[in-house]
Amino acid sequence: MLLRILDRLEEILIATLMALATIIIFIAVMHRYLVGVPFLYPILFPINLSWAQELCIYMFVWVAKFGAAYGVRTGIHVGVDVVVNQLKSPWRNGVVLFGLLCGAFFTAVIGTMGAKFVYGLMHTDQVSPDLEIPSWFVYLCIPLGSYLMCFRFLQVAYNYLRTGELPHHDHAHVEGVDVEEPGVGAAGVIR
Repeated sequence: MLLRILDRLEEILIATLMALATIIIFIAVMHRYLVGVPFLYPILFPINLSWAQELCIYMFVWVAKFGAAYGVRTGIHVGVDVVVNQLKSPWRNGVVLFGLLCGAFFTAVIGTMGAKFVYGLMHTDQVSPDLEIPSWFVYLCIPLGSYLMCFRFLQVAYNYLRTGELPHHDHAHVEGVDVEEPGVGAAGVIR
């Protein structure tokens, strides 16, 4: 139950930040070009959107950190497994498990270093240049995203130990779209 809630929150955060960043960028670009239209100039010139680029950069950094954790959970995270897949079962299992635990260790270290950095920033008055939000809030994505990614590595390792399977993403599958197999009708009749 809690894992489903965490999964859904992760997906909602990523999708919302990406959508908002796209909308903000679109509005900022349209503003930049429409301000040059003579009859729109008096209306649009007083509107200050200098903060839009900075906000979008921060949003995409947050998306990248949480998207990496999502990638580990769903099996779409980048990995080079050509040599690993050539190994026989006991060796392959050990190498895969070692790789997952190394990923968990690395992200735990990055998360801890990020948490120390954020904690140090909390005791300063540093703010971002345009938005003037506290700098520690901007960098909070490092420990949060890294610890979530560490958790996802451990989750995948645990499931791999239990079932022997890694999460796999079918690139041809589109959620919500059912495709019939070629040459097979809806009732399973071969044409």
